[in-house]
Amino acid sequence: MIKSVNDFEHVFFIGIAGAGMSALAQYLKGINKEVCGSDRFFIAGEPNDTRDKLEAAGIRCFEQDGQGITEKTQLVVASAAIEDTVAEIQKAKALHIPVLKRSELLAFIADSKKTIAIGGTSGKSTTAAMLYHILEYAGFEPSIITGAGLTSIIKEGKIGNAAVGKGEWLVIEADESDGSIVQYHPHIGILLNIDKDHQEIKELVEIFLKFKQNTKEHFIVNRSHALSASLSARVENDFSIDVPAGLQGNNFRQQGLDISFTINEVPFTMHSMGRHNMENALAACAAARLLNIPLATCAGALKTYEGIYRRHQVLGKKNGIWVIDDYAHNPAKCAASIKACQHVAEKVVAWFQPHGYAPTRFLRHDFVKEIADALRPQDEIWMSEIFYAGGTTIKDISANDLIQDIKKTGKQAFFVENRNNFLASVRPHLAAGNVLLLMGARDPSLEQFSEQIWQQL
Repeated sequence: MIKSVNDFEHVFFIGIAGAGMSALAQYLKGINKEVCGSDRFFIAGEPNDTRDKLEAAGIRCFEQDGQGITEKTQLVVASAAIEDTVAEIQKAKALHIPVLKRSELLAFIADSKKTIAIGGTSGKSTTAAMLYHILEYAGFEPSIITGAGLTSIIKEGKIGNAAVGKGEWLVIEADESDGSIVQYHPHIGILLNIDKDHQEIKELVEIFLKFKQNTKEHFIVNRSHALSASLSARVENDFSIDVPAGLQGNNFRQQGLDISFTINEVPFTMHSMGRHNMENALAACAAARLLNIPLATCAGALKTYEGIYRRHQVLGKKNGIWVIDDYAHNPAKCAASIKACQHVAEKVVAWFQPHGYAPTRFLRHDFVKEIADALRPQDEIWMSEIFYAGGTTIKDISANDLIQDIKKTGKQAFFVENRNNFLASVRPHLAAGNVLLLMGARDPSLEQFSEQIWQQL
């Protein structure tokens, strides 16, 4: 029976290339476990950057054929996408090897450290990265497990979504989308916001309430969002932009790709975009304050913060056009991403690839309202067909349905079914001084697509 990270030495990950799985694998390797894993994207003779980086970290990688699981394997970890019918799950059961889900293993890891867990429907990865950077700058030597690569760690030749420090504090993302957030018992819990995403608002509030109840010491909320404010434990621990709280953000300005603001009258400047990143910085500073880190130290840290992978990642400027790649995938995130780019250019041309037929159907009206409200008369939204990851689903909605709904609001909206035809179609709509914003998630080929758009622009 596996009850803690001390109960095993040899662990195998099925689906190890995923962002959440690769982070756990690297963390365990960093605390001297023997780690290996497989993924359906690992194909003999074909290059794979994730596999190369995992193997460089000492993690042996296999094709997803079962050969990596042996009698020495003491634990198998499966991503949420792995079904019981997969051959490797069957082999693990035949060998009587315990099988855990990713979230169960993360709960064990979190219990082994003093943990700060960040929850909310938007901003978790960014806030985790900012807080990790502050703690590192302040000399805490923290650890982190997150869903997106930190630029500062990627520069070391790593995936960037995990690091093991010598200190006692661990920063993690707590995911509400599958309900796994209720498994964690952090010392400090942070609630950023509650927006409709994956589940109805009522269900999300219940999940975040359990998150609050499971937090051991301090629970921090964003009082700028009414629903998260309703779960506040102590106002003096909270943060806000426009209502009273322990930390108050004011004087937001964005000039090009940089933002400035004040927190309790202490000036901050960051190489980031969007008002939402002031909120993320407020959250990180609220947690840091509980560890007696002065705001001036937080400001010094965030001045050197380098951002994270595919969160308003600036690919460059070509022919006078800024190209920006972003992970935005729910209505609130897409709207925030578009608004952030409006400070950079007189016209924003945004492209979005929705993921999953069920999520798109569930959020159809929210996507239409949020995106339409965010667009200025001169801005444009383009969409390509919904990303389909496989499995059984009812394909009774199209991205074009969202486009037609947005058109009815009077905003400029266009559908290009095959994304490979997008650049040719959008060229006549682009001019020097514009921003071309590319948005989407879950599809592992989006990075290559964005790079292709940048190269061919």
